[in-house]
Amino acid sequence: MLNITNLRRTFFAGTADEKVALDGLSLSLGKGEFGVIIGSNGAGKSTLLNAISGALQVDEGTIAIADDDVTRMPVHDRARHVARVFQDPMKGTASGMTIAENMLLAELRTSKARLKPGLTRKRLDNYREQLSYLKLGLEDRMDTQVSLLSGGQRQSLSLVMAVIKEPDILLLDEHTAALDPRTANLVLNATLRAVSALKLTTLMVSHNMQHAVDYGNRILMLEAGKVKLDISGAEKKGVSVQSLTNHFAIKSDRMLLGA
Repeated sequence: MLNITNLRRTFFAGTADEKVALDGLSLSLGKGEFGVIIGSNGAGKSTLLNAISGALQVDEGTIAIADDDVTRMPVHDRARHVARVFQDPMKGTASGMTIAENMLLAELRTSKARLKPGLTRKRLDNYREQLSYLKLGLEDRMDTQVSLLSGGQRQSLSLVMAVIKEPDILLLDEHTAALDPRTANLVLNATLRAVSALKLTTLMVSHNMQHAVDYGNRILMLEAGKVKLDISGAEKKGVSVQSLTNHFAIKSDRMLLGA
């Protein structure tokens, strides 16, 4: 489903501030795989998601989604293939519109065909069904203005809006980082239900080691713009927060030693 080959991206090349963000990174995800990306600040996590979404052009390498090369595809065209939920709950929704109007906006924005606007009964029934996966009661509040929702409710709505047209790839960019622990767990559980129900190929960036252990079927640790650790299958089931922490400690020791 997602095949990334030898991605390279350098910021401020040839200057004293030169920063290699992606250094020949390669990665493949199959249909329905859920990978959690971890790594220290500057490891390349956000740069990778920006490259996949089309928000950032790479210097070298290729990105293929469902066998289509999207490497140079503009971000607005790539939105038909890739959906993204950001850290800020306010970023993915329109405050002055109702839940139903936000859902309609998301459907019209990502549709491959020209659709007629309007909140028809058929559309409303479909929106209620999709919101019901969250188990937050939002399906019964379709006329509620989004500005009246809590941060967790709003982020959950952003998630449903992102997957309304079942994208090929779902990118979750630290989408629970701005929430309190209880609300973050609610949103993560809602995420898991949506991803499982739609069998979405997903990449989630997180700084929370426990989330990496508990969610998804694959852990990807980035370091200096490369995938340094790739854990899946039986190995993923046996991984612990301590073992992941040890990998970070080893990395830090190597940096101190200049290795």
